[in-house]
Amino acid sequence: MVQFHQHIISDLLEEPSGGVVVLSAGLGLPKLVSTLLTLHDASQGSVLILNASPSQKASIDADSHLPSITADLSLPHRLSIYTSGGIFFITARILIVDLLTRRFPTTALAGILLLNAHSLSDTSTEAFIVRILRSLNRSLYVRAFSDCPQAMVSGFAKAERILKCLHLRKLHLWPRFQVYVSQHLERDPPEVIDIRVPMSTYMIGIQKAVIEVMDACLKEMRNTNKVDVEDLTVENGLFKSFDEIVRRQLEPIWHTLGKRTKQLVSDLKSLRKLLDYLARYDAVTYLKYLDSLRASESFRSVWIFAESSYKIFEYAKKRVYHFGRSGSGKPIGLGKVGSTKKRKLDERNKDEDAATTGLVLEEILEEPPKWKVLQDILLEIQEERQKQEISGQESVVGNEDDENGNILVACKDEHSCIQLQDCITKGRHKVIREEWEKYLLSKVELQALPKFKKKKPKAPKGIGLLDGVVPSVSGQKADPSIIILYHPDIAFVREIEVYKSENPSKRLKVYFLFYENSTEVQKFEASIRRENGAFESLIRQKSLMMVSVSQDDQFLGINSSLEPQSVTAQNMITRKAGGKKGVEKEMQIIVDMREFMSSLPNVLHQKGMRIVPVTLEVGDYILSPLICVERKSIQDLFMSFSSGRLYNQVEMMSRYYRIPVLLIEFSQDKSFSFQSANEISDDVTPTSIISKLSLLVLHFPRLRIVWSRSLHATAEIFSTLKANQDEPDEAKAIRIGVPSEDGIIEDDIRAENFNTSAVEFLRRLPGVTDSNYRLIMDKCKSLAEVALLPMEELAVLTGGHKAAKTLRDFLDAKFPTLL
Repeated sequence: MVQFHQHIISDLLEEPSGGVVVLSAGLGLPKLVSTLLTLHDASQGSVLILNASPSQKASIDADSHLPSITADLSLPHRLSIYTSGGIFFITARILIVDLLTRRFPTTALAGILLLNAHSLSDTSTEAFIVRILRSLNRSLYVRAFSDCPQAMVSGFAKAERILKCLHLRKLHLWPRFQVYVSQHLERDPPEVIDIRVPMSTYMIGIQKAVIEVMDACLKEMRNTNKVDVEDLTVENGLFKSFDEIVRRQLEPIWHTLGKRTKQLVSDLKSLRKLLDYLARYDAVTYLKYLDSLRASESFRSVWIFAESSYKIFEYAKKRVYHFGRSGSGKPIGLGKVGSTKKRKLDERNKDEDAATTGLVLEEILEEPPKWKVLQDILLEIQEERQKQEISGQESVVGNEDDENGNILVACKDEHSCIQLQDCITKGRHKVIREEWEKYLLSKVELQALPKFKKKKPKAPKGIGLLDGVVPSVSGQKADPSIIILYHPDIAFVREIEVYKSENPSKRLKVYFLFYENSTEVQKFEASIRRENGAFESLIRQKSLMMVSVSQDDQFLGINSSLEPQSVTAQNMITRKAGGKKGVEKEMQIIVDMREFMSSLPNVLHQKGMRIVPVTLEVGDYILSPLICVERKSIQDLFMSFSSGRLYNQVEMMSRYYRIPVLLIEFSQDKSFSFQSANEISDDVTPTSIISKLSLLVLHFPRLRIVWSRSLHATAEIFSTLKANQDEPDEAKAIRIGVPSEDGIIEDDIRAENFNTSAVEFLRRLPGVTDSNYRLIMDKCKSLAEVALLPMEELAVLTGGHKAAKTLRDFLDAKFPTLL
């Protein structure tokens, strides 16, 4: 364990209630958590790990081998796990349901570890869990971790708000420039070799053109006066978070923006990828990506019509191929090439036409410059090791393990890893040739042209790793002794530093491969500046933040969080006439299990309502015996209309409840409208969301639509709707929509007018769909009349002869016989 990890752990252990730790990316967060878990004693109680990403879970589990609590485990099994005193991974949804159903023995819990603390908020399920646990077990500790300082400073006083929602008072900051960290990591650093690889002429041209186009888009975005101009820089545009920054600023006014401004936001994302992929992928893969962009964004994109955009496509093609004349070898202009290709595609005999005009396809197949440098580095390493083996240096103590260790080549994505592996085993010329042949399969017009054959240079004779043969060296051990960073990343650099500090006796050599004067270098250096700036901001916030010492009592209230204070109890501080205390009414809401993926149950609980989690067949929230609510976010609303699911959900609510409610919930940071007023037309169109809602209300007159601006507004609406209503019955709500053993469904309002069993049977017949079964019911009084309908009438009711024939063939089919 590195020394600064010991300092972090000692700081955490000093505070019995816990704290929030923010450290630089790559400083060994999974290993820090694993070390902290080794100090746990089973007699203290169980420890639960929440909000871990799959990669973090795999890293921690590799060291500690911890089990996970999943929904597949039965309730008795989960109860025995909770009281076992062990350490477990668990999802927030399972834990909150077990807490609200009073299945969780909170006194058996020692503490909670929360990862990715930067993703938490006061409405998150994790904050909901902490609030309940804190009220029931004051001795419980909460330790939260984050290795993304940039996310901790997004928004107003985010670090302080995270501390408040977790009921913590200590913020521990551990940047790379912290004294303990820097001294420990720089005590015995690895040997670093920085290699700046020059880009090819066409790569330089593409990069320059992309930056010019990005700058033009940014200038046009600045002219809108809708976003903060300080954030609109090319340097910020290199990072993935730039898209989120721009969209977050524009979301409240998104409905008022024109199509061009909206497209600019998408274009900036595409241009950022173009810069990133230029340094990451080979010429053929890059051209393939450009072709897909042109096909998908040709008419909508703004950047494609920019002044310098044609250079991007032109230079990308010239890296792979160009057209020439047989004999002369001179390339043809782009305009002439385009017309020639178009004319040739319309003719039948392409080979004869190509022979007449003398047009040939000359393959360039430019290799990424890093490939050659990587090959040279591997050759150099191999030659050094062979010299040492001959001279007998491998027997020197301290050099044996280090000089003969493995070589690690680090890339950003799996595609690059596989490609570099092929370059080492097959040779880089063969790899780029295979990529070109795959590309030709999708380009029929290029396949038809005769190829200009160059004299193939003799392939260099490789040795060792380059021929896919690892030389056997006596005493060799599997140690990461040489690392080649093909795609440098600041987090991985820190991991190398931590590894070297943990193994000071090992000799470690690190090669950095950068494209000279590229955005790759600019992005790497800017990532360091952004992280340092984030920590400087957090240090200032820590010195100024005001976290109440008695915030536990302030936020938790007097009563248990499982039985929260009602709105009436919270207002009892005012004097009542005659000193008489009114009878307090406890509000409770029955919530479907699936709704715990959202933050609304947390907000309802904050408002003093008791949450009862169950599995509902009909609706999402049951407010009273009469009121059932189906909640839809904007995205879910559009998807439900497209699939037809919303129609069936409203139909089921109308069948079993007197007051069915459709709640349409907007986000607080987005516009409170579907579209701008000038885009709303008077005509009913099948693609308009307003038209679909209007038709839904016309078809279900008892349906009530409730519009909510935010989660807190929804909680106020629910409180108002429940004001004069009885509390819902949990057992009854669970049974609604579920048929009994006899096939009878209780409280079916439609059963008064329809034979529900016959309707369900009709809907299962072939050719009968959700869109036509009502027409059949209106025309026919029974299933017998359906069977006697003539084919012509059946086709009208089912909406076509195909559906009618399917239904008729099923009804007229003979029973199977044994003969």
